Amino acid sequence: MPIKGFVKMSLIDYPGKTSSVIFLGGCNFRCPFCQNPDLIDDVNNIPTIPEEEVINYLKEKKKWIDGVCIGGGEPTLEKNLIEFIEKIKSLGFLVKLDTNGSNPEILKELIDKKLLDFIAMDIKSSPNRYSEASGVEIDIEKIKSSANLVRNSGLEYEFRSTVLPKLFSKNDAKSVGEWLKGSKIFFLQQFRAEITLDKSYEKEFTYSKEELKELQEIMKPYFDRVEIRLNQ
Repeated sequence: MPIKGFVKMSLIDYPGKTSSVIFLGGCNFRCPFCQNPDLIDDVNNIPTIPEEEVINYLKEKKKWIDGVCIGGGEPTLEKNLIEFIEKIKSLGFLVKLDTNGSNPEILKELIDKKLLDFIAMDIKSSPNRYSEASGVEIDIEKIKSSANLVRNSGLEYEFRSTVLPKLFSKNDAKSVGEWLKGSKIFFLQQFRAEITLDKSYEKEFTYSKEELKELQEIMKPYFDRVEIRLNQ
């Protein structure tokens, strides 16, 4: 398993739980605003952390860790993902998956095998701007299929968007709300114009707290909860 990053203890990545966070390398999207570009274009130059080292740490710290978050990159691209999660589940941990939703077949298998406890799915923009926001041509039906799987899984979940004016307007907020109407929770995440995959986006404007609240008000009628995550 190409583990390219490992946060041993986190209090923020798994809502309400202590967790370890595993980052897998490689992604099939090229979101220009991506804040982890090293996990996409420079992944082969990042040392791989031995899987055994991670598993041994989890065994040692089992008393203090509730769950394991698996993100990337895009973890569903990894052919050994199911086997890897089975190992983690066998140790008694909760598992949270962070995904872009591009592989509904893998997502369904993980859900059907009861290998997940929480799913966080990134929503890049409104359906008609998805390819623009993702940096590649997107089969939007696969994204919609994954969103439906998440909503109907019976698991804890969240939808979330990293928003910036260039790719997520007020009209996009309304469109996303109409698409995902009836879902439990949606997070608006403030874009950080520091390190991005497309260097030109390091000069892009971000939404202020007040502007994020305006987006929040637009989306509130469609979700049980709409929350804002600010850069700290």
